[in-house]
Amino acid sequence: MSKSLYETLNVSSSASETEIKKAYRKLARQYHPDVNKDEDAEEKFKEINAAYEVLSDKNKKSQYDMHGDSMFGGQNFHDFAQRQGGADLDDILRGMFSQGGGGFGAGGFGGGSFGQQSMNLDIESNITIPFAVSVLGGKHSVSMHGDSFDIKIPAGIKHAEKLRVRGKGKDMGSQKGDLYLIISIAPSADYDREGDDLIKVFDVPLKSALFGGKVIVETLEKDITLKVPQNTKNGQRFRVKEMGVTNRKTKARGNLYLKANIVLPVVDSLDEEFSQLLQDKLPETV
Repeated sequence: MSKSLYETLNVSSSASETEIKKAYRKLARQYHPDVNKDEDAEEKFKEINAAYEVLSDKNKKSQYDMHGDSMFGGQNFHDFAQRQGGADLDDILRGMFSQGGGGFGAGGFGGGSFGQQSMNLDIESNITIPFAVSVLGGKHSVSMHGDSFDIKIPAGIKHAEKLRVRGKGKDMGSQKGDLYLIISIAPSADYDREGDDLIKVFDVPLKSALFGGKVIVETLEKDITLKVPQNTKNGQRFRVKEMGVTNRKTKARGNLYLKANIVLPVVDSLDEEFSQLLQDKLPETV
C-alpha cells in the first residue's frame, strides 16, 4: 500500500514526529516561491504543506497509515494534487480527514471513494461577457485551469446571474464537481438596459428633424429604417416593439427605445447666402 505523503516529505513511513518536522522545514525552505523561482516550485511547495498538514496531526496520520493512498482513489499524492486544478490542498485534505468527526463516517470506506460524499467539488468563477451576447445569447469561450471550452449563454441573462457548467469543477477519483460562473456584463457604448428594454441614442439630421424623413438605425440584430416626423424634438423617443431583451421567465421580449439626437450642421459649411437667410429668418425665442 503506497504511502506517497511520506515520499512527498522524503521520509520513511516509520519516521518520528521530529524527523517529519525537520524534513518539512528543510523542503519548505527549499521550495518556497520567494526563494525558488523554478516553474514547478509553487506547486511542490503546496504539496509539501498539504502532506505536513496530515502527517503532523496524530489522528490524521493514523488514518493515513491505515489506508494509505487508497484515500486518493489509488493515485499517488502528487497525481492527486495535480488533478485538483489549483484548489487549496489543505482544505481538501482537511475535509477528507475530518469526515464523520475524525473517522470515515457512516458510509465506511472502499473503492477509493473516501471523502467524495462530503467534499464540495464545485467551484465558482467570475466571467465577463459582451453586452450583445447578454441580450441575444450565444456561445462564449471560457478558459479555466488550462482547459478551454465554449458555454452557451441564454438570451436575456442578467448581471450577477449564475450559470452551471456540469463536470467542470474539481475532480476526485471518478467524481467531478460543477463549475458555477458568475456573470458580469461588459458595458455598451451604444445601449443602456432598463429591465427588459433597451435604449439607444441615434443621430437625426436637422433637415429630417424639421421636415420629416427616414433615418437608418443600426441595431444589435439588423439595420432598421425609422420614419421621423416633422418637428422631431431633441431627446424624443421612438419605440420599436419587441427588439429589446428576452425575459427568461416569461419569454416575452422587451422594446427598443430610440432617443433622437438632433445633429446641427456646421455653420461654416453652409452656403453664405443661406447662412445669412437663416440668421435673418430664424426666431430668436422658442
